[in-house]
Amino acid sequence: MNVIFVKSAFKPDQYPPADRPEVAFAGRSNVGKSSLINVLVQRRNLARTGSTPGRTQSINFFSLDDRLHLVDLPGYGFARVPREVQQAWKPMVEAYLQERKTLRAVVVILDIRRDPSGGDLDLLQWLRAYGIPAVVVLTKADKLSRQKAKSRAGKLGRELATLSAGRPVLFSAKSREGRGDIWRRIEEVVGKEAQRPVSKP
Repeated sequence: MNVIFVKSAFKPDQYPPADRPEVAFAGRSNVGKSSLINVLVQRRNLARTGSTPGRTQSINFFSLDDRLHLVDLPGYGFARVPREVQQAWKPMVEAYLQERKTLRAVVVILDIRRDPSGGDLDLLQWLRAYGIPAVVVLTKADKLSRQKAKSRAGKLGRELATLSAGRPVLFSAKSREGRGDIWRRIEEVVGKEAQRPVSKP
């Protein structure tokens, strides 16, 4: 798999050319978004991870096998990020989601141990209003027993049934559980434009 960082952007005129389908990743700043991206593409440090949530403050584009862009959107909802930065994120992300014609889906990342926040629900409702498929991924599944994780996934799936494209996917960055399922869901919403670039895990 050939994955490279393309560029960071803060406004539409800084985006790379819209010459391939795109899948974006969004979630709260402390939900494990960077770890999920790194596991998906089998790179340790492609997307930055760290002990301080909110480090991703721009829209970051990655090219996957020259046929798909993975887009790391800034996290939201973390109080320690300066207020002026928080205020800048909303219009920056909304401009991307609304204007990017090659966007095919958004992977919305939730911590399985937490109920969806107001920001999570706002994002899902916004995506539904604009007809953008949302693939819900529940991270940190290894923090719960398998029975409890399945129960939580069922509960959240029912609550979000009208806002997501199918049932939530259980994911663990530690065990890599769910990696293949996420790629299959991306295939479903993106279609033939982005055939899965890796063999079955």
